[in-house]
Amino acid sequence: MNDYIDIYCERLSPGLLAEPLNAITNLSFIIAAIAAYLYAKKSNQTSWQSLSLIALLFIIGIGSALFHTFATFWAMLSDTLPILFYQIAFILLYSRFIMNKSPLITALIFLAFIATIFGFAQLPSQWLNGSLQYAPAFIFLCALGLWHAFNIEKEKFTLIAAAFIFLISLSFRSIDMQICPQIPIGTHFLWHCFNGLLLYLTTRSYITASIIARHNKSS
Repeated sequence: MNDYIDIYCERLSPGLLAEPLNAITNLSFIIAAIAAYLYAKKSNQTSWQSLSLIALLFIIGIGSALFHTFATFWAMLSDTLPILFYQIAFILLYSRFIMNKSPLITALIFLAFIATIFGFAQLPSQWLNGSLQYAPAFIFLCALGLWHAFNIEKEKFTLIAAAFIFLISLSFRSIDMQICPQIPIGTHFLWHCFNGLLLYLTTRSYITASIIARHNKSS
């Protein structure tokens, strides 16, 4: 549980300060969580669903910072699990409360997501520097983004924009080790920066869609 993990270009040795850029750029998630909360509060949409996504966004920042400082197995779990929980929460909440799918259909969408995760897990983990683990999230984000664009009147392209940003951030994550000889600090810190914006946009899109859903119900 406490073995030292070195899988990023910036880290050259054990120690809490071995990945300064990778660690400090996790502030992007904290800033995104604060911005999303302020938007939810301003929009009077502080439902438990919205607050759950915001809380997970904040926890992602803390967990990732722990991993890029301690670099141990337990810290890696504190990094990866909140990201997975956010993906699951977003898909479930969006399917059930925005797309207004039945509990059965929502469960089937969730199972399809889990099946996609297991499918990509069968591919070599070293491909794209391990970024294939995020392929299911990208695929489902694209699908939800298309639904969002055709069915939500306000900020309809927010999820499509988030998917585009996700593709950029995945690219930076994937080339981190390959580009190490040319750029010693690597590019993983850019993964954090773009993902902060990505998760803000996905959370904002949920809040915005919730506002519209609430308005439609009261009409």
